Amino acid sequence: MSGEPIKPRSGDAVSAQASGAVPQAGTSTAEDIAAFVAKAQAMSPHAPGAKGRLIFALDATMSRQPTWDMACALQADMFRETAALGSLDIRLVYYRGFNECRTTGWISDSTRLAALMSKIDCRGGDTQIGKVLTEARREAVASGVRAVVFVGDAMEEKVDELCAKAGELGMLKVPVFVFQEGHDAVAEQAFREIARLTGGAWCRFDLGAAAQLRELLRAAAAYAAGGREALLKLAKTASGAARLIRQMK
Repeated sequence: MSGEPIKPRSGDAVSAQASGAVPQAGTSTAEDIAAFVAKAQAMSPHAPGAKGRLIFALDATMSRQPTWDMACALQADMFRETAALGSLDIRLVYYRGFNECRTTGWISDSTRLAALMSKIDCRGGDTQIGKVLTEARREAVASGVRAVVFVGDAMEEKVDELCAKAGELGMLKVPVFVFQEGHDAVAEQAFREIARLTGGAWCRFDLGAAAQLRELLRAAAAYAAGGREALLKLAKTASGAARLIRQMK
């Protein structure tokens, strides 16, 4: 990717239907589900020697600009944390504006990711967390994903539909680490449930708490690169990792 503003491309973008509706899946039979799980397990990103892959998803609606800037400054720490554990690829997913949800390709260096993020401005709009979870599920089956990080402050969708999507990620053993800014009670309830259903964790951070968010991002990256063992090791010295590991099943 050249550093130009991210544009939707076939195979490299979350599609947005003109109607604004999230694509609906048909009813699955028991055989369909069994085949789905078998394929996912066969492609497990947790296999020895597998390259760590992390989906880094952010709410880029207007209220998020200060935190977006913070994330831009801190994302390099995710790569640095995993240097001793092996390589890490990050796929950025963000939503903003009217029915706009986009994703990058897999990125393996912090400079490139920072350059891309610096060109994205936040725009007013509703949350599109369902599309983030759908993209995570698709990518988990297609190429393997060890974890999803989501940073946001609001939830304006049907929580039962989000929970159904989260449950599918839980079956694939892809934990979602949800980092909530602020104290929105509706968002907190949904975010906690998404974390629980996926075997992930929920944590709150406050605007301006850069050190707190840095620790949480480092911990999520350590898990993506080295699994639970790496997170347990980091938890001995880092409070962010300890907070995550206490919640994970």
